[in-house]
Formats: sequence, C-alpha cells, structure tokens
Amino acid sequence: MAVKPTKVENYSWEGVDRKGSKVSGEISGVSIPLIKAQLRKQGIAPGKVRKRSISILARGKKIKSGDISMFTRQMATMMKAGVPLLQSFDIIGEGFQNSNMRKLVDSLKQEVAAGNSFASSLQKHPLYFDELYCNLVNAGEQAGALETLLDRVATYKEKTEALRAKIKKAMTYPIAVVCVALIVSAILLIKVVPQFQSVFENFNAELPAFTLMVINLSVVVQEWWFVLLILVIALIFAVKHLHKRNQKFRDFVDRALLKFPVIGAILYKSAVARYARTLSTTFSAGVPLVEALDSVAGATGNIVFKNAVKKIKQDVSTGTQLNLSMRSSGVFPSLAIQMTSIGEESGALDEMLDKVATFYEDEVDNLVDSLTSLMEPMIMAVLGVLVGGLVIAMYLPIFKLGSVV
Repeated sequence: MAVKPTKVENYSWEGVDRKGSKVSGEISGVSIPLIKAQLRKQGIAPGKVRKRSISILARGKKIKSGDISMFTRQMATMMKAGVPLLQSFDIIGEGFQNSNMRKLVDSLKQEVAAGNSFASSLQKHPLYFDELYCNLVNAGEQAGALETLLDRVATYKEKTEALRAKIKKAMTYPIAVVCVALIVSAILLIKVVPQFQSVFENFNAELPAFTLMVINLSVVVQEWWFVLLILVIALIFAVKHLHKRNQKFRDFVDRALLKFPVIGAILYKSAVARYARTLSTTFSAGVPLVEALDSVAGATGNIVFKNAVKKIKQDVSTGTQLNLSMRSSGVFPSLAIQMTSIGEESGALDEMLDKVATFYEDEVDNLVDSLTSLMEPMIMAVLGVLVGGLVIAMYLPIFKLGSVV
C-alpha cells in the first residue's frame, strides 16, 4: 500500500526565547505539534502557532520592482525608529502577501542572523538588488549611517519606479490603440465583408477597385487567419527573444526609439532624469565621483547615454570637470550641463543634480500627459480611417446601384 506523502505547509508562530523576550517568525512543517517540538529544540517556548493563510492571487506571484521599493522604504522607517535589524525583517516580512517576497525577506534575515552584513546578504540576490543598491547599503554600514542611506535608497527607488510607470504608460497607450484597431479590422474582414460580397455577386456589374481590394483582402484573411495569427505571435516572441539575447539589437532599438516623435523626447528626458537621480544619490552617499559613474552608466537605461557616461568617467578620471565632460559628449541638454557646473562651483553637486532630476521627471510627466491628450483624437482618426475605409469600400457599389438597374 502506497504511503501518502505528507504535505509541508507554512506556519507563523509567537513565543518566548531563553532571555524571556517575545519572538515571532515563520517556519515550514507538517503539523502544529511538530512545529512546537521544533521550536522547543531551538530554545523557544512556543505560544501561538497557526497555519499561514496565503491567498490564491498571492501564491507564486513574481517579485516586482515595486515590492523591492516598498521593502526599502519600510526598512528605512524601521531603522529610523530604532528597531533592531532582525526584528525589522520579521515585521516587514509579515506585511507582504506575496509568498515569494516573504521568502526573500526571511532569506535575508537568515543571512544576517548567521553573521553576514546586510550588504553582503543583499549581494546574494542580484536579481532583486543591483550593484548600486548593494554599494549604497554597504556605504551606510561602513559609515554607521545605515538608516540615512536606506532612506536615500528608498527615495531613489520610489522616484525610479514612478518614472518607469510614466514611461510604461506612454508606451502602452499607442500599442493598445494599434491592437484594438487591428482586432476591429479583422472582425470586419472576417464577419462583415463576406455578407456584402454575397450581395455584390447578384449585381452583375464591375465593382470599384477599392471594393475589390477589400474583398480580396477579406478572402486572404478568412483562409489564412490562423497562419497570420501564428506569424504575428512568432514575430512578437522573436523580437522579445532577440531583444533579450542580442546586445546589438538592443542597442539598435535604443537608438531608434530616441528618434521617434514624442516618445523619443520622453525616453530622452527620462534617461537624463535617471542619470541625474542616480549620480545625486551615489555622490551624496559619499561614493567618489569616478566610482559613482560606474553605477550611473547602467542605470540610464539607454545605450547612447551608457556610452556617453563611460566616456565622461574616462574624462573625469583624468581631471576634467564633470560639466565639461558632459558638454563634450554631445548628449546632455544645456540646462543639465549648466546646473552641474553651478553645483561643482558651489560645492553642492548632489543638490543641483537632484534638482536636475526633479525637473526632467516633471518634464516626462508633462510629456506623458500631452501624449495622452494627443492620443485621444489619434485613436478616433486611426479607427475612423480603418473602419470607415472598410465601410466606404462596401457601400461604394451600392451608391452605383442606380446605374446598374
């Protein structure tokens, strides 16, 4: 007789340790009695032990950048309030519904409890904590100002997340319009045009060229719609795969997008904002300028700016002023260069860069709003041309019906 495998589940517990302090956490096990026995072996007198309830929506959910941003802000708040680091992990982990995020926080807690530094624990999860994040936390630990650095990192992550959301909004809207237009056109070609075609067959008259073109297109779509759908899906996956695997293709896309009307301006100003925000955050944390530029290069999100920042780093390392290096790159706007120059002369470079970042973040926000307003009449125009064109093509023979009769 086959033995049924025992199901391991997550349990949250509360208890008292050997020093008489209240402790709590989360543990995996088979049953409550076995969990209590396991806790007693660890020197904890168990109190409440209950099964961890996980909503269906939260189960297996991916960890997003917004989750990391929230974690950082909560850690900064806990540190400022004087809550011990290990206890902060427990409190923050309990607040996440995402089971994967709770596991990540618990993993960080276990690493720190084992004697590792917070920064080295973060470095073991490069998928969620990049080099910039880890370097800033390490600088905070070395300087004994972890709460201050965490606050700066939290602000940086929140600003970056807000900027990313604006860009996503700007890019999603036009794509959605094109998809809706294509779906509506496909429905008309497959369902509506054939009805008119059967009527036209009784006219015994030559159809207009425009109508014939639409009918022929309808026939192709009806016969090959499945193949066309597969080709479109395959093209999308191929482009995504190529963008993920091929650096030259990504570089080409980055350069091409900057030349697009409206969207190019949004991406350009967002790259300037990310450059200024990242450099301001790292420089204010006490990271030397040349080292800070290493992190900035990857944070700009565009190959044009990445290459420019690498060139700037080479110039600065040889003694050239930052504003002169930015000017010689030919990439940065004059306002950003002038503000950087003022910051270098006044000894307040981080403050000036922060103002540059704020200015261009607001510019991106305004451009996104303008694009949204512009897209509303464009939606009507695109749908009007596609749908209206198909309707006109179908009614042109009817308009000539008098000459046939």
